[in-house]
Amino acid sequence: MKHIVTVQDAVTAFADWMEPTAVELDAIDREMPLILAQVDLLDAQITTMDRTPTELDVRRIRRARRRVLTAGRELANTTAPLPGVGA
Repeated sequence: MKHIVTVQDAVTAFADWMEPTAVELDAIDREMPLILAQVDLLDAQITTMDRTPTELDVRRIRRARRRVLTAGRELANTTAPLPGVGA
């Protein structure tokens, strides 16, 4: 039996230059409330995919959408400079 191997580096190979920078980590920290709100919304939507949503499901989705909008608004209104923008 012949083994088939690739001659390229592994896709998940780790190198020093692949690590996120401090600026990128700060940007992720700033966006984390929005990311978590989006995960909650997605979770609420997935819950209702295989059944008819109940009134409780509808309220949960509505609250999750409001949290996404609020987190997005707060992120947009932050005064922290974005990396690579400005002088």
